[in-house]
Amino acid sequence: MTRTAQRRTDPPATRPDEEFARLSEPYRRELLAYCYRMLGSIHDAEDLVQEIYLRAWRGYGGFEERSSLRTWLYRIATRACLKALEGKSHRPLPSGLGGPSDDPGDPPGPRLPEVSWLQPAPDTLFGVDPAVVVEARQTMRLAFIAALQHLPGRQRAVLILRDVLAWRAVEVADLLGTTTAAVNSALQRARAQLSQIAPTEDGIAEPADPDLRALLDRYAAAFENADIAALMGVLTDDAMWEMPPIPTWYAGREAVGRFLAARIVAAGDYRMVSASINGQPAFGSYARDHDGVHRPHALQVLTVTTTGIARIVAFLDADLFPLCGLPPTADATG
Repeated sequence: MTRTAQRRTDPPATRPDEEFARLSEPYRRELLAYCYRMLGSIHDAEDLVQEIYLRAWRGYGGFEERSSLRTWLYRIATRACLKALEGKSHRPLPSGLGGPSDDPGDPPGPRLPEVSWLQPAPDTLFGVDPAVVVEARQTMRLAFIAALQHLPGRQRAVLILRDVLAWRAVEVADLLGTTTAAVNSALQRARAQLSQIAPTEDGIAEPADPDLRALLDRYAAAFENADIAALMGVLTDDAMWEMPPIPTWYAGREAVGRFLAARIVAAGDYRMVSASINGQPAFGSYARDHDGVHRPHALQVLTVTTTGIARIVAFLDADLFPLCGLPPTADATG
């Protein structure tokens, strides 16, 4: 339907800014997901989407409908993302910077404030329809987002548009102002690099829902009860533990267990509140403060397989809790 036909059904008093808001708002969440995949930061993505909509609103009077409004918005978004990526290093997880710690008994290394780390993103920001979340979960997983950050900006855009959003090569070429051959070449290089960076995360099989919930309940209970044996029992042999912004990380059930045993000392030290982050099960972990109140400590995002929990990324950033709809204290949950 053309904009002329759309206007015929509008009330006579409809203004261009009202028309723009009505027609463009349905694309906001998918554009946020696109910008997040491109940038690896939900805060940067939210800011950029605001800027994209402002640019689009200002230019709407000159929109000539040579493409759909959705395509036009993605063109503005892609240019904005590529501009934002200029001169910036990629956003890593600790495992992307070096090997695991040799000794879990040693204190972890200092935080690296100069590193811009990959950020998690709550599912609620991208829609509340469970079917939509399930459909997109593989392309929102932390490992996939982290792997994307290793690609050059244009390759990143091509891969997302082609493999995630299922655009045709000719559509991507038109959006980027290049040829179909160039798009196909960039896609081939991006796929090859991605397969080298994160080959083990492809097609992770999670337990069926009842088994998954039981496994997560056991994990949370073990954490809250300081039961290290039970905690190790839900981990896979090759489990990983990461905790940005600290670069130190641990690989293997024994190493992770030794690290946690020195920090989860008494039952009640931690409380766990469930969440859903990047299409993955997650917990807000709350540490008991000196006054007995459990306050935000880490946002734990779990990779779960049919054999157990294979990876925990514990983001040590209390500012993420309100973004994810988590309460200011675990005691507030009752």
